[in-house]
Formats: sequence, C-alpha cells, structure tokens
Amino acid sequence: MTEDPSTQYWYNLKTGQVEHGYQSPSVDRAGPFNTAEEAAHALERLRENSRKWAEEDAAED
Repeated sequence: MTEDPSTQYWYNLKTGQVEHGYQSPSVDRAGPFNTAEEAAHALERLRENSRKWAEEDAAED
C-alpha cells in the first residue's frame, strides 16, 4: 500500500527546506520522501539520477 503523499516529506526547491505534507506549490516541491532525512538529501538524489540518465542516453546513441 502506498503512503498518502500529503503526509510524506518534500524538499522545497525554492527555499531549500524540508516540508511535511503539502505546504508549498507543487512546482516548488521535489518528492515525496518517506523521511525528513531523505528529503534533506533530495538535491543529491536528483543530481545522481540526472547523471545516470545522461549516461544511459549517451550509451544509447
């Protein structure tokens, strides 16, 4: 069963703050994350995912 995203943690891309639930507009949020700790490291995770996807795209060309 998937947890309700309105009760999970989000990283606010505009303020750099971790939020619990829907506190800011969706365009400013990354997530959801299960814990505040995971949300706090959102930018690292996003950078890593982008790097992996770029490598995969380059390998396909």
